[in-house]
Amino acid sequence: MKTVILANGKYPVHEVPLRHLREAHLIICCDGAAKKLAAHGLEPGAIIGDLDSVPPSIRKKYHKIMIADTDQDTNDLTKAVNWCVSKGIREVAIVGATGLREDHTLGNISLLADYSSMLKVTMLTDTGSFIVIDPGTIVTSVPGQQVSVFSLDPAMGITSSGLRYPLNNLRLHSWWRGTLNEAAGDHFSLEFENGRVIIFMEYPGA
Repeated sequence: MKTVILANGKYPVHEVPLRHLREAHLIICCDGAAKKLAAHGLEPGAIIGDLDSVPPSIRKKYHKIMIADTDQDTNDLTKAVNWCVSKGIREVAIVGATGLREDHTLGNISLLADYSSMLKVTMLTDTGSFIVIDPGTIVTSVPGQQVSVFSLDPAMGITSSGLRYPLNNLRLHSWWRGTLNEAAGDHFSLEFENGRVIIFMEYPGA
């Protein structure tokens, strides 16, 4: 079952995230994202969050699928991911998690590392995708495809294979340091210790 979580950031305009929304068997909306989804002619399967951003018209129409979670120690995206895990869903695409407030964008991207321990997750934006990888994972790419690497452990060295600008036990002590690389061929991989590495890949042909 194809499951998409729609966060309450900027609604996508790129064909890749839009296609995921159109082809999803289940769309889970984070709070006020339900209004954006309905405005684009799609139906939510669940609406999750503290529900403070859901307008009355949406509340009335979708009251049977609204799931209130008022936990203030986490955000609505995490609530949606936790709900998926509780329902046995093991793979999700997250859409609409970027593009508005920069603090929310950074927070949502960093949370991918936590989510990856619970299920397979991809975050799709209007320019590319974020994924979390394990050491030695072979990532399919296109020659010249833009790739950025982010480590949540600045003391951990990362060594690359298949990138135009090789990383040789490089410690990514600042967020910028692993950015603006590119794939040299049709795949690449990263070797590192048991840390958490997030990569961003621009859509081919972008």
